[in-house]
Amino acid sequence: MKYGMNLLLWTGELNESLLPTLEKLKAMGYDGVEIPVFNLDLDYAAWGKRFDNLGLARTGVTVRTPDDNPISSDPAIRKKGVDGNKKALDCCAAAGVQTIVGPYHSALGHFSGAGRTQDEWNWGIDSMRATAEHAGKVGVMLGVEPLNRFEVYFLNAQADAAEFCRQVNHPMCRMMYDTFHSNIEEKSVTKAIHDIKDMLCHVHISENDRSTPGHGNVRWKENFDALQSIGYDGWLVIEAFGLALPELAAATRIWRRMFTTELQLAEQGLRFMKDQVEMRKG
Repeated sequence: MKYGMNLLLWTGELNESLLPTLEKLKAMGYDGVEIPVFNLDLDYAAWGKRFDNLGLARTGVTVRTPDDNPISSDPAIRKKGVDGNKKALDCCAAAGVQTIVGPYHSALGHFSGAGRTQDEWNWGIDSMRATAEHAGKVGVMLGVEPLNRFEVYFLNAQADAAEFCRQVNHPMCRMMYDTFHSNIEEKSVTKAIHDIKDMLCHVHISENDRSTPGHGNVRWKENFDALQSIGYDGWLVIEAFGLALPELAAATRIWRRMFTTELQLAEQGLRFMKDQVEMRKG
């Protein structure tokens, strides 16, 4: 298993002030970090060298908006969505990112007032297949992320996201699993994880209140038992959010502080993940 920390707890954009934090995360025992890939004009190659020097592997996360929605009824907007995904993949390749995750299948926080249509499903498949073809060229795996109903309407259930990826039908298109979203959407965590085992490439460890993993109400035993039962041995990445960035706090609906310090959350969360994995060995 590989253990990572999502940097969105500190920032929405890589910057020099992160370097001391990155050094501390490495010293704690993290194998890597998940970097925000929102600003597509940074020097990601230079950042890749910094991460190499620190001995930190990396995954990435990105999103799409209503202006570049890959399931829009407007072909020009869908094309912008695919182009945005391709540029994010180029940034990942430059930074040495192994997998890019997130809800880049559709626009985050945008709702039609109804469930997805067959046309949107078909447009989504076409957009993601074009994205996956580029992912193959640059060597970065796609980890498509289903989100809960309050954040997107296109992909909410784990089984739906797995079927979406199967229909994209490209070896570089897989999906990720997030304990926060499944805690809201799934009746059975065990069944959900087994339903996606052929498509799963990445896992977010996220508490029900988005703070320290293991300190809330997520069904952790069920999650870790199910992951072990399917033989999952990839990234476990903590995704937590705080108040460090007002714009990010607003987007993630974080209105109060729920932990002492970011580094304490990271340290306790890493210990929690490793303990859960160790107790299931042998």
